[in-house]
Amino acid sequence: MKNLLKEKLQQSKKTVGTFFSMGSSEAVEALGIAGMDYVILDKEHGPYGVETVQQYIRAAERRNITPLVRVKDFSRPSILKVLDVGAQGIIVPMIRTRQEVERVIEYAKYYPMGRRGVALTRASDYGDIESLEEYFRDANQNTLVLPQCETRECVENLDAILDVEGVDGIFIGPYDLSQSYDKPGKMSDPEIQRIIDMVLEKCKRQNKYAFIFAPDKKTASGYFKRGFDSVAVAMDIHLYIETFRDIANMPR
Repeated sequence: MKNLLKEKLQQSKKTVGTFFSMGSSEAVEALGIAGMDYVILDKEHGPYGVETVQQYIRAAERRNITPLVRVKDFSRPSILKVLDVGAQGIIVPMIRTRQEVERVIEYAKYYPMGRRGVALTRASDYGDIESLEEYFRDANQNTLVLPQCETRECVENLDAILDVEGVDGIFIGPYDLSQSYDKPGKMSDPEIQRIIDMVLEKCKRQNKYAFIFAPDKKTASGYFKRGFDSVAVAMDIHLYIETFRDIANMPR
């Protein structure tokens, strides 16, 4: 298993991705052709089943764009199944406590770090491996685990969450985070910006990667300047609409 996104992060390269909504393997390939570093296949809000996600993962691999999956929750089936079909990392929404993250690691990482279920699936080339020990080590090293910080409780417990072995970084969900502080959608509010900076600083202090969502290119550029390692910019369907709206409204 080769995780190009993690390799870039380890080389201190800034990376950019987007959330996937278009619902076709061709759209995933197009993102890879465009040069995006990763695509987030969204099973929290998206309608996709595991079989469909597997198709998108294949398309991503073909075009050298890292497939991440935002799982619907931190249950064992939600995590195990997307990893078995080849997801190279997971984003876990609505995390609140260290105990929840410990369960995520238990389900996402193999022995000795966790207790991920063992099966001869696509992720292990259907068992065509040198040894389980070698495969476990490779999978544990290359599977990104990113709890999503979008609740007040996660902010309050962040030091303990970041201290869990196997956590690669934090993905900030600014919209739900603002809602958690009774300021839904008020992204420029000084308190929300202070919290975002605090999460970023704690990630840096513990040598963890800091990811965040941005609605547009300008906001993303600002986050990179502030020190974020990675930004997921908008959603593919939104950019599609904006691009064609601009064309539809051109002078003629």
